Amino acid sequence: MSVRKLMSSQAAIKVTTMKGAGRELSVPGKMPGVPQLTNLMKHTLFINSAIAVVALALTGTALSQDAETSPAKEAKATTAGKTKRALSSADKDFIKETAKGGMMEVAMGREAEKNASSAEVKKFGARMVADHGKANSELKSIAAEEKVDLPAEKEPGKWKSDKDYMSMMVKDHEKDLAAFEKEAKDGSDTDLKRFADKTAGIVRKHLEMAKEIDAKLK
Repeated sequence: MSVRKLMSSQAAIKVTTMKGAGRELSVPGKMPGVPQLTNLMKHTLFINSAIAVVALALTGTALSQDAETSPAKEAKATTAGKTKRALSSADKDFIKETAKGGMMEVAMGREAEKNASSAEVKKFGARMVADHGKANSELKSIAAEEKVDLPAEKEPGKWKSDKDYMSMMVKDHEKDLAAFEKEAKDGSDTDLKRFADKTAGIVRKHLEMAKEIDAKLK
């Protein structure tokens, strides 16, 4: 059939925009000329191309999101399934010795707060009760989590004078400071190392106070 015959036709034109999609565009009336038909075909091609671009963009976004979330999901799953490493024997010994020493510091602090002659020694004893009591509670939580049995609390020893008590405090805190610093440096458990490092600062301050007070006593 010639182009002229096509142009003279009064039938409607049905243009399928997507192969197999079933969508049609009807243009009733007089058959358009060749330029109009060409423009219509270009317009249809443009629509099809735009649809394809949008589809590709959506697919790429979905794949990108999946790629971004997958590592996070894997990391979360790995963390959830991670088993905490068991404490070393040295860590367990540190917990037990520190608990025993801490309870004794509190018990002796109560006695000093109650019976000391010097107001400064009484104040130091009260400080021991507060600081070591708090540290003991933190250590008990760690021990419970790690299933480490702590020793029972013992009665404090007796001393003859404020000077005797403060001299003991100097020696005890020198020993304690060395133990805390060693655990903070060489310990194998993160929580225990953090506790040791924090408490070492408190013990260091106690040692300074004990030396200062002890130097004043006769």
